[in-house]
Amino acid sequence: MTTAPIAIIGTGIAGLSAAQALTKAGCAVHLFDKSRGPGGRASSKRSDFGSLDLGAQYFTARDRRFVNQLQQWQAQGLVAEWSPTLYTANGNGLNLSPDEQVRWVGTPRMGAIGRELAKDLQTVYSCRIVEVFRGKEYWHLLDAENQSHGPFSHVICAVPAPQATALLSAAPKLAAVAAGVKMDPTWAVALCFEQPLDTDLEGCFVQNSPLDWLAANRSKPGRDGNGDTWVLHASSEWSRQHIDLSKEAVIDHLHGAFAELVNCPMPAPAMSVAHRWLYARPAGNHEWGALADADLGLYVCGDWCLSGRVEGAWLSGQEAARKLLEHLE
Repeated sequence: MTTAPIAIIGTGIAGLSAAQALTKAGCAVHLFDKSRGPGGRASSKRSDFGSLDLGAQYFTARDRRFVNQLQQWQAQGLVAEWSPTLYTANGNGLNLSPDEQVRWVGTPRMGAIGRELAKDLQTVYSCRIVEVFRGKEYWHLLDAENQSHGPFSHVICAVPAPQATALLSAAPKLAAVAAGVKMDPTWAVALCFEQPLDTDLEGCFVQNSPLDWLAANRSKPGRDGNGDTWVLHASSEWSRQHIDLSKEAVIDHLHGAFAELVNCPMPAPAMSVAHRWLYARPAGNHEWGALADADLGLYVCGDWCLSGRVEGAWLSGQEAARKLLEHLE
């Protein structure tokens, strides 16, 4: 369908979704990612206490197309429904807060979805693309090691808006749209205890605190590992105010907030991990689906083009592929 392969920058859910749709249509795709593996914010980190979902904690499905995809993943054993004992926490303490929302997680870890989607794709990891430039006929990518990759017939940028802005100098209108998108940061911390904490809480939405969310990893289906692991997400506001704090200090702050909230005996964790998501979520929702300059052959997708959720990322990747294939016809 094309005389050269299509480049996709970013192997989060959006980039992998676009790659799947294009591959299904008979296109050759080459993917690039600065991380060591696929999944983006829906990836998982391995540890001595099992896998840790430090990014996306769960996802929901509302759009019919994503529901259909979710059913396929469920049949493959990649996802399962998660029904935690949910609480909310505010100035009045902890309150049991069940709801009717159906929540899904990857199994046996969130990163299983990305691994499956990427398994047959030609992907270069640990490769940070810093420039997208046009030759006489084709696109080329320059990485941080000054290595050039190409030629490519089209390029899809499937990265957070601030990173996309820097790659879109050849398409000023697209760059301007991406530059107008604000994305909020999130500090994430995992605390691993050798013995289960004395609480029936399994997930909690938190207000008026440095924390925004916390979850017990053992409550998710299919989780491996020893002990009792908890994942804490700081609020966007707290994360912005402490964006350059050391990981050790972040762990201390959030551990203290967690201990105060749960209000049960809490020993020192056997292991603790902190991760800073600079572009965790868009500050607002958009309805672009995907951005495109079809004449140039440049496309942009990501959760920030839609809802900011895993579902939005997947749908945005599908839309970028649809726009590209429509231009090829």
